[in-house]
Amino acid sequence: MDTKDLSERIEAGGAAKYHEANAAKGKLFARERILRLVDKDSFIEDGRFGNALAGDLPADGVITGSARIAGRPVCLLANDSTVKAGSWGARTVEKMVRITEQAYANGVPMVYLVDSAGARITDQVELFPGRRGAGRIFYNQVRASGSIPQVCALFGPSAAGGAYIPAFCDVVAMVDKNASMYLGSDRMVEMVTGEKTTLEAMGGAKVHCTESGVGHFLCADEDEALAVVKRYLSFLPDNWEQAPPVTEPGEAPEVDLRAMVPDSERQAFDMRKYVKGLLDDGDFFEVHARWAKELVTGFGRLAGKPVGVVGNNSMFKGGVLFVDSSDKAARFVQLCDAFNIPLLFLADVPGFMVGSAVEKQGIIRHGAKMVSAISEATVPKICVVVRKAYGAGLYAMAGPGFGPDATLALPTAKIAVMGADAAVNAVYARKIAAIEDESERDEFVRSKRSEYEADIDVVRLASELVVDSIVEPERLRDELIARYAAAAGKNREFSRRRHGVTPV
Repeated sequence: MDTKDLSERIEAGGAAKYHEANAAKGKLFARERILRLVDKDSFIEDGRFGNALAGDLPADGVITGSARIAGRPVCLLANDSTVKAGSWGARTVEKMVRITEQAYANGVPMVYLVDSAGARITDQVELFPGRRGAGRIFYNQVRASGSIPQVCALFGPSAAGGAYIPAFCDVVAMVDKNASMYLGSDRMVEMVTGEKTTLEAMGGAKVHCTESGVGHFLCADEDEALAVVKRYLSFLPDNWEQAPPVTEPGEAPEVDLRAMVPDSERQAFDMRKYVKGLLDDGDFFEVHARWAKELVTGFGRLAGKPVGVVGNNSMFKGGVLFVDSSDKAARFVQLCDAFNIPLLFLADVPGFMVGSAVEKQGIIRHGAKMVSAISEATVPKICVVVRKAYGAGLYAMAGPGFGPDATLALPTAKIAVMGADAAVNAVYARKIAAIEDESERDEFVRSKRSEYEADIDVVRLASELVVDSIVEPERLRDELIARYAAAAGKNREFSRRRHGVTPV
């Protein structure tokens, strides 16, 4: 057998008609995706001849190997949807198991370029149930989670059990209109439940990036998804034992942070703009931008050093914390803590949502998950009360009792069990109702509101050492840079135990 000719046929992938069908959908060939992602001439392929004797299964439908991205080592796998729709056979699974084991053993990031119809039912005995069956891939992902970065770009389907590959990754970039994740196809769903749906409506990119939260980035095309992979890795170290990559310090944005925050807490403002006003060159890489938008999460840099940002955005649902935003925060905080990225909390939070709907959804449990994640985070973390931090919202945003390296307050800050209006109503509701004269009633409410606001005045809070400092907005960026530098060598021990029992 001419191995050179065989190697070339393997490299070509599946039949021309499948390449043409993919191109019509705006999809690249799997090998082209790899070329566009990694540094030139850096890819070294493993298992190219996997299942070569089958004749019609080039590389058995998955390309695996190691490469470099921006000069840094990675391992990767890429499903080839021109070979039986990227489905998994026994050698496919073995190759995926091996490359995930290699990434973990070498302490380098693992990149998943996913486009697969799932397992080949005809090969299920060989690929599904055994010790090195498909389940081993997920086991390897779980073991590697928090040890090495794992990032997924999803270009087509990720079906059935294969849908868990993206779910176990740190972040998932999904190409709009082509990418999908689902445990059962639309046909299976109709057969089992009677529901008539489509893959796009049930598990398309928009669904997962805006409703379920399984997707993190909704991308217009494949190049954008590949760019997300590169940019995400630019903030992360190779593994949990290393420090995040540092760049040359960027410029301080020329913005008026003071003017951004309205005097009235009833008036919303966009926390994303405030975040950009603090970070180097105003550059903010937002994660989960389309899901649970009342909370902002993402990466940026201060003086060239990566920082993870968690902020309340009053432009959406008043910045109140809901079930999804609690989960969003908990996951992002755990991600940053795993990879040694300091955390910045920008609080403008009325608290957690109340009412029968959210109680049935488990708001207490989800809120406890968020508070647990923030408590357990041992990276340098700073809480800045931008405007308000009421009730358990203060706790959820790494308030004074949760081990922050500093709690800072802007002059606009208010910290209290609840806002003034709610507090006055809670304490004086009957007395207010008993005052018949409207002007007298308004004056009574105004007086009690003023008393309450004087009680929670930011200077008093600083006097009582609730906050460590009151910082003028123009000085906040420099203050943060200095305080993170001071906390860089902190002891990161947390508790005497194997792991906590996290509310889930």
